[in-house]
Amino acid sequence: MELLVQPHGRMLQVSAGANLLNVLREHEVPVSYSCMAGRCGTCRCRVLDGEVHEAGREIKLTNPLESAYVLACRSTMIGDCTIEIPEPDEVVVHPARVFKARVANVERLTQDVVRLRLKANRAWSHSPGQYAMLQFAPDLIRPYSMAGLCGDELIEFHIRLVPGGRASEHVGGSLKAGDEVRVSGPMGTAYLRTRHEGPMLCVAGGTGLAPVLSVVRGALQAGMRNPIHLYFGVRTRADAYGLAWLDELADRHDGLRVHLVVAAGSADAGHRSGLVTHAVAADWSGLGGWRVYLCGAPPMVEAGTFLARRLGADPEHIHADAFYTAGT
Repeated sequence: MELLVQPHGRMLQVSAGANLLNVLREHEVPVSYSCMAGRCGTCRCRVLDGEVHEAGREIKLTNPLESAYVLACRSTMIGDCTIEIPEPDEVVVHPARVFKARVANVERLTQDVVRLRLKANRAWSHSPGQYAMLQFAPDLIRPYSMAGLCGDELIEFHIRLVPGGRASEHVGGSLKAGDEVRVSGPMGTAYLRTRHEGPMLCVAGGTGLAPVLSVVRGALQAGMRNPIHLYFGVRTRADAYGLAWLDELADRHDGLRVHLVVAAGSADAGHRSGLVTHAVAADWSGLGGWRVYLCGAPPMVEAGTFLARRLGADPEHIHADAFYTAGT
């Protein structure tokens, strides 16, 4: 069988039943991957033509205008196929690790947000904006985004405490310095694209600020001077945190503009009132050529994605993670 890999234009001879990610790696085709188990989404590829079987579902394309995404690590070859590697110049490879870490400190940032910092027992790598799975107990595992950068002495997470949530009660009530936490990752595709030279829109809702902070910190570390507009949406003024961190980043980056948007209450000095997506819509009539990073509650992420597409952002340039609180 033949596999045509775009945009490289490479034709590969493959065997029936071969794993797509293994084929790409064996032929040294640059492709992003991490967990290799279908969880992180990093190895997403688009099927342009032909047949491929992905984790129990078969995709067959006959219309050249159709497109479908599959996870290369979960896909097997069953016929001639043409695929496209998204953003071949932005490939990241951080093989997922499972390691132990010790709690360095648990700091209350607001009435229901804590800052958890861990000391890992081994080195690991991740891209700004990715997340990890934290295991506090055998049956207590939750995903949280990193707020810092690869190479930081401590791994930082921001965790919202949800009333009645098992993980929330554990983190906010009994977790203490010295406790052991098992970490697995990195995961996620909403990581910083460092080769982008145009403007960036970062929209954070609540603790969605953590990966957005990572993205902005990563941009500064990489020497990117792109205009960055960061919109931070919170429920009330008391829910806003990390403003000193944002001010410090703005002092270091002339092109960074921070917009604090408070949903409830009248506008006060230093912030705007209303929904964060409404603030974005009021400020911009077009987002063509922008990179968009969204993180927060699912309704905000969905609304932000819809808005960005309506304003002309390329769907493939909208990078999003949503935080689900069920079972938290």
